[in-house]
Amino acid sequence: METPKSIFGKQKKVLYLLILFFFSTSINQYYGNLGLCPIDSFWFFNSGYDILNGHYPFKDYWTIAGPFIGYTQAFFFKIFGVSWFSYVFHASIFNFLISISTFYTLYKLKLNIHYCFFYALLVSILAYPSAGTPFVDHHASIISIISVFCFILALKTNSKIYWFFLPIFFLLAFLTKQTPTSYIFLIIIFLSIVYFIFNFNVNKIILGILGSIIIISIFSVTLIVSKISFVSFYEQYISFPLSIGQTRYEYFLFPLEFSRIVLRHKLIHLSTIILIIVSIKNIIHNLKYFRSNEFLITLSLIGTSYSLIAHQLMTINGMFIFFIIPILVGFSHIYYLKYFKSKKYILFFLIFLAFSSTAHYGYKYIHKRDFMDLRNVDMRKAVDAQILDDKLRGLKWISCLKPNNPKKEISLLLEVVDIIKNDKRNKSIITDYQFISVILSLYDFSPSHVWFINHVVHQDKESKYFKKYKQLFVNQLKENKIEIAYLIKPLWQTNEVFETGLNINCFKKIKVTEILDSYILQECEDLKN
Repeated sequence: METPKSIFGKQKKVLYLLILFFFSTSINQYYGNLGLCPIDSFWFFNSGYDILNGHYPFKDYWTIAGPFIGYTQAFFFKIFGVSWFSYVFHASIFNFLISISTFYTLYKLKLNIHYCFFYALLVSILAYPSAGTPFVDHHASIISIISVFCFILALKTNSKIYWFFLPIFFLLAFLTKQTPTSYIFLIIIFLSIVYFIFNFNVNKIILGILGSIIIISIFSVTLIVSKISFVSFYEQYISFPLSIGQTRYEYFLFPLEFSRIVLRHKLIHLSTIILIIVSIKNIIHNLKYFRSNEFLITLSLIGTSYSLIAHQLMTINGMFIFFIIPILVGFSHIYYLKYFKSKKYILFFLIFLAFSSTAHYGYKYIHKRDFMDLRNVDMRKAVDAQILDDKLRGLKWISCLKPNNPKKEISLLLEVVDIIKNDKRNKSIITDYQFISVILSLYDFSPSHVWFINHVVHQDKESKYFKKYKQLFVNQLKENKIEIAYLIKPLWQTNEVFETGLNINCFKKIKVTEILDSYILQECEDLKN
């Protein structure tokens, strides 16, 4: 029979979980509705709609974005309807998943439930609200960290089931974005090998293999059902991004500068100090500590934090990895209780670090909408996006493109939507405003998921990727008998799309409105059947 104390403990746990759910989803819904930057904010709004209607990545359009997030968005559209609410709610659910995973993991490691709740709450403030809408870096980082939690719980609890889920989460993370997933995956693979060298258990290994087989099978079936060739997937998602990654590795990560690596991420480094001190101290006293589960756990956390820093340095997106700080502080708290009980000031420092970093980054990067390039923008100028279409209800429109005059931007877009709607010709739509085809309930016949890829691919016209992309580009135009392509400006990096891919004799470019150009296609060698 349960005691009143155990019943109260369960009720408290349920209460905390409910608060975490409502808070983590609500805060992301709020910021996901507050402002936008078209190329980032609408990235998966259109592709989720396309997948829902039978148009798939790698087959129907070129993409370097992981398919998992697009297919998941299609699921949310199917369940909750095609709307801005269900789009943001997708991100909100993942905000809840990282907060509840943090709570659960810290609780399983015997941290006081009140502190578990405290750190999980801080994570929910920092994790997804910086973007607010589904974004590859956030999704991949969150799922990768959940994978690390699986590894930690597998070692700490000795439960075999976590080895089953570990490869599942890692493949889902990889199918969201290649990095930082691959960095963290390599760390966990190495640590897992070390673990099994000293703790060989065939049942755990079999469960890990079984989880791998199941998730790879599901992925393979998805490719078959969607009629996506593995070659296209490999070329667009693995081979081509590797060529981009090489450039970023050379120019973004290096040179290794103290200010960029340490000072810019000083609060992350501070949050790992306890973990580093504990590891060094125990190794000095006992070399066998190298093979202990505790050392592998601390190493996985430190390695994950450095992987996220490396990823942040190589990405062109805004700061977003600071949500790792409350997680690292939570684990530091656990090891403080084990090794530094007499030094109360350390606990005060940890709590202050978690709270102050959340307040600092929460205000600077989230409340100021820095990730959306809306810093110093007067949000009171925002306009209800329902004016554009009922599907955008809830979005307060103020964009990074025209932050001082959102009413004019919407007026220009309404004019564009009306022109495209009334044109009955077979048409393609080229835009970073990837909601237009959705509100018009049509397929845009776009050969690119996002149009900056067009610029990247065409930088080297001798590469095999240029030839593959051009083939997909031309096939889309020919097979669907496209007569006119509309370009809504501005596009990120360049407004020249057809110019870099087709002979100038293949089209006639006309300026239609201030932000709308049209490409009227003409007979030419490139477009011959």
